[in-house]
Amino acid sequence: MPAQQPAVSVIMPVLDEERHLRDSVRHILGQEYGGEMEVVIALGPSTDRTDEIAAELVREDPRVVTVPNPTGRTPAALNAAIQASRHPIVVRVDGHGMLSPNYIATAVRLLEETGAQNVGGIMHAEGENAWEDAVAAAMTSRIGVGNAAFHTGGKAGPADTVYLGVFRREALEAAGGYNVEFIRAQDWELNFRIREAGGLIWFSPELKVQYRPRPSVRALAKQYKDYGRWRHVVARYHAGSINLRYLAPPAAVCAIAAGVVLGAAVTPWAFVVPAGYLAAIAVGSVPAGKGLSPKARLRIPVALATMHLCWGYGFLTSPRSLAAKVIASRRPSVRRDPAGL
Repeated sequence: MPAQQPAVSVIMPVLDEERHLRDSVRHILGQEYGGEMEVVIALGPSTDRTDEIAAELVREDPRVVTVPNPTGRTPAALNAAIQASRHPIVVRVDGHGMLSPNYIATAVRLLEETGAQNVGGIMHAEGENAWEDAVAAAMTSRIGVGNAAFHTGGKAGPADTVYLGVFRREALEAAGGYNVEFIRAQDWELNFRIREAGGLIWFSPELKVQYRPRPSVRALAKQYKDYGRWRHVVARYHAGSINLRYLAPPAAVCAIAAGVVLGAAVTPWAFVVPAGYLAAIAVGSVPAGKGLSPKARLRIPVALATMHLCWGYGFLTSPRSLAAKVIASRRPSVRRDPAGL
């Protein structure tokens, strides 16, 4: 008789997810996995029908429970869900992420085979309309995100970070959980601490999560501005955690801004810099848009420019006060008391 697979806790930080929450939970409960499972949904102060849908899910399946997250912040939600969960394997899923059918079984196998503290795979962006298809194409192309394996794929092996993650509970507890001051980049920051303590983070293309992109230019711009802003905080908080890939967007913003200013005030030749950038993303969008509708292909350069420039702007304008606040904070422990409460 085969050994019983370990029990897993799936944790979900949720805020304003009425569009995708039910489908996301369906993909979790429908996993091809033989071990015990629970789903802990941490509910932020949503302004749509998210809470109502979550309550329906709890009534429909005893494996689903909810916990409050009054702050609405993702790391606080994750810590609350970890504290409320019970099992030795902790699977992070977002309210707009759709797990592939054997995601959990594959992740548990990889934890055992590699000895890693956290394993993760590909953030497989898929849209539901022309704009979202364009963003998905940009997010899975090298011209959009560089050589980030969890976006573009690659060989299995050690990684700096992975998308979402499937953790050993003891690794999360030893790290003290997520730092609640990191509104964004909390995954990267946690994985950095796990690696600093000698732990292994493992990427595998076998693991795939469907991701629904932001539905508008404005939402995408805010997302990437926040990414850049908080990635700079990580760089200040953890010396040596930056690399050239992260410096490319702010460098592009500076070069384009200088080209526009010099072109208007000194010489028209300076406009070659912003013009060259526009030409580059136009050319790069052609292979990225292969197989998409004409409407989606036309929107890819807009998505690329939004991602690059907003990430770079966020990085450049990230205030030092954010890092000071993070450094002054104390991470709450996710360890439970002896009674398991």
